Amino acid sequence: MNTVSGKEAESEPGPSGRVQPRQLIVTVYGLYARDTEGWMSVASLIQLLADLGVEGPTVRSSVSRLKRAGLLEAESVSGAAGYRISPETERILRDGDPRIFATRRATVDEGWVLVVFSVPESERAKRHTLRTQLTRLGFGSVSAGVWIAPGHVHDEAEDMLARHGLRSYADLFRADYLSVGGGTDGSGDLAAKVRSWWDTVRLQQLYIEFLAVHRPVAERIASGSPVTDREAFTTYIRVLTDWRRLVYLDPGVARELLPAEWSGTEASELFDELHARLAGPAHRHVERIRTG
Repeated sequence: MNTVSGKEAESEPGPSGRVQPRQLIVTVYGLYARDTEGWMSVASLIQLLADLGVEGPTVRSSVSRLKRAGLLEAESVSGAAGYRISPETERILRDGDPRIFATRRATVDEGWVLVVFSVPESERAKRHTLRTQLTRLGFGSVSAGVWIAPGHVHDEAEDMLARHGLRSYADLFRADYLSVGGGTDGSGDLAAKVRSWWDTVRLQQLYIEFLAVHRPVAERIASGSPVTDREAFTTYIRVLTDWRRLVYLDPGVARELLPAEWSGTEASELFDELHARLAGPAHRHVERIRTG
């Protein structure tokens, strides 16, 4: 199963009611366009987005914005107008699939990866790119030029720096946290450090919102209420759009370092349940639209 990440995963997540049409389009393309070599007709896209309550003119406008951003490329196939996923988007999709569908949480003993960087003021655009990409990989800020993430993110960070031509501005280190205990201000408490490097309070609230929005439909399905393929599609797209944005904010640090009331685990279990129940019928609905 496929989805999308990267550029469209950077905006603030929240309940599906606040999702922008272009984010829904990205989810639809990420899930279903790779079944047809990355291409989808405009007609099919408009019909599918209509199921999600998005009108045709809004779809066309949003697709144009995605084209200008380099995510989609216009292409006609057998006389049908449509758009194909760009090569860069294809790479982002491929890299993002494991993060979406196989969320990994670090262990306390696996250590950390540090990125130490310095970008001249004259190249502030590169500084912005670097910070944006580090955030997308789940890094937290220790100080202005020192960012941190769980050790398993190392290979992704190396690849990102090389791909964006940023390797000369940054050094990567593998690290262990050695300062433990001591002090009444929590300076020796790694869990306290995690709370200062990432906004875990805000992330906890977002997980609570995800559960509040999407748990009722899981309960309804579990109770045996029938769900049509169309309903499965509209629900699955909204669930996945919300989820993919959340996991790009979650650094994936060890559970022991997170707040006691952490809701991320429950949210992950809910997503897995809805994915298992909805992905198949949602795909059937898309196929009927594309071949109808």
